[in-house]
Amino acid sequence: MSDRPAAQTAAQPAAQPATPATANFDNFTGTRPVSAQHAFDEAALSAYLHAHMPALAAGPLEFEQFKGGQSNPTFRLTAADGQRYVLRRKPPGVLLQSAHAVDREFRVISALHGSEVPVARAHVLCEDPAVIGTSFYVMDCIEGRVLWDPTLPGMTPAERDALYDELNRVIAALHRVDPSAVGLDGFGKVGGYLERQVKRWIGQYRAAETEQIAAVEALIDWLPRHLPAEGPTRIVHGDYRLDNVMFHPTEPRILAVLDWELSTLGDPMVDFAYHCMTWHMHNGPTARGLAGADLAELGIPDEAAYLQTYLSRTAQGDRQISADEWGYYLVFNMFRLAGILQGIMARALQGNASSPQALEAGRRARPLAEQAWALAQTLYRG
Repeated sequence: MSDRPAAQTAAQPAAQPATPATANFDNFTGTRPVSAQHAFDEAALSAYLHAHMPALAAGPLEFEQFKGGQSNPTFRLTAADGQRYVLRRKPPGVLLQSAHAVDREFRVISALHGSEVPVARAHVLCEDPAVIGTSFYVMDCIEGRVLWDPTLPGMTPAERDALYDELNRVIAALHRVDPSAVGLDGFGKVGGYLERQVKRWIGQYRAAETEQIAAVEALIDWLPRHLPAEGPTRIVHGDYRLDNVMFHPTEPRILAVLDWELSTLGDPMVDFAYHCMTWHMHNGPTARGLAGADLAELGIPDEAAYLQTYLSRTAQGDRQISADEWGYYLVFNMFRLAGILQGIMARALQGNASSPQALEAGRRARPLAEQAWALAQTLYRG
């Protein structure tokens, strides 16, 4: 998907049996030396952080780059006293307008710190490109597990059920937050969210387009003509999924929600539907999902039960969502993800993608768009 920021992990997930979907996880977990295309002036950064982070111990800093991350390059900083921090920066090069918004990430996790939504503590935001060439921010490094395969191999049904219940609990907690109560009034516009999102992602796709895809052209025509009724305005994460949260090393408890780059104010149901795309994707070499899995045997709730639990937790149990509306949310999110993947492909071709696997990820845009268009053709026929 859009951005794998193994950003706040110091401890890696427990080893899992290799499957087609998990065999290449070493490409995304752990750290490596800072790559040549993302190198920066380490002395200048050290001087800036020592001047602006009172908590930072005096002495030299060690820098490593996390392997994961398709969008914002992410680095682990180790201070002289052994304390670790995470730095997220915009990538170098020509960027899409409003993309790689590290300033928004910093603002939202700062606002949510101390709420029911677990986030890392943010320390400093620097928007002066003179320091390392692009904007960046620094936050705490959280010790825990990032789980990649949604089928959770090697776990018991009870363990899987507990982990999915925790995923559900945390996104419901996010969608219960009153933006005004945490100082996020101006974090996004109120009203017209989905209409703006459709327009935005059509524009984002066009700006990053590397080839013409017939299914994309059909979706660009279909999406604006079938907009459903709008729901309440809440904080939406934009990329909430299993591997964008940090679990406790041994407990089914989320310690931090990661990667807030796409967060804004909007309809929480659209955000939740993005999260539920996992149930519509197959596990394989280039994607991770639950489609075709025996959910009852695994102990993982089906989509309908998972949705009902979420609605109960967010006090939206009386919100009427038709099959066509739910299908539209899924189609839109598949198109949106195809746009994100097209952006990854464009950066890969430019040579400034964060991950060596970017080209492979970008090739997923076409089949995902075709899946979205196939679903769209089944809707609004009654």
